[in-house]
Amino acid sequence: MARDEQSLKATIEQSAAVLTAAGFPRMPARVLMALLVAEAGGLTASELGGQLGVSAAAISGAVRYLEQIGILHRVPQAGSRRDRWEFLDDAWYTALMSKSPVYGVIADLGDRAADAIGDEQAAGSMRAREMARFYRFIDARMPELMREWEQLRER
Repeated sequence: MARDEQSLKATIEQSAAVLTAAGFPRMPARVLMALLVAEAGGLTASELGGQLGVSAAAISGAVRYLEQIGILHRVPQAGSRRDRWEFLDDAWYTALMSKSPVYGVIADLGDRAADAIGDEQAAGSMRAREMARFYRFIDARMPELMREWEQLRER
């Protein structure tokens, strides 16, 4: 089956829009999706800019963000001053696990908000406690989910 570049481009933009709606920065989301479907497994900043129709500065900021959260890494091109950007082997796992400490912090903040409200029956207090319980649940389950994922990948 032939690669449908037009459909792929639309899917990249739709996927990036979903990630953006979920709180992921827009340009890193677009770069992430473009690299995900790249035929060569990676692209230079110039190739990314051309494919997405954006400036080198936009690509630079996006790849820096993705590199900082552990999804991408820079691969020097032999005989060239250009670098390729590629996914790390365990990009999804790494990115999710790097967020793990955040869950406990958010839970603590929910409890602090409820404590500051004072009245445990107040709607805001109840929402804050529910948020704290949810993030503690996620925090407690994440290691088990990651082990499960690793077992599934090994099969």
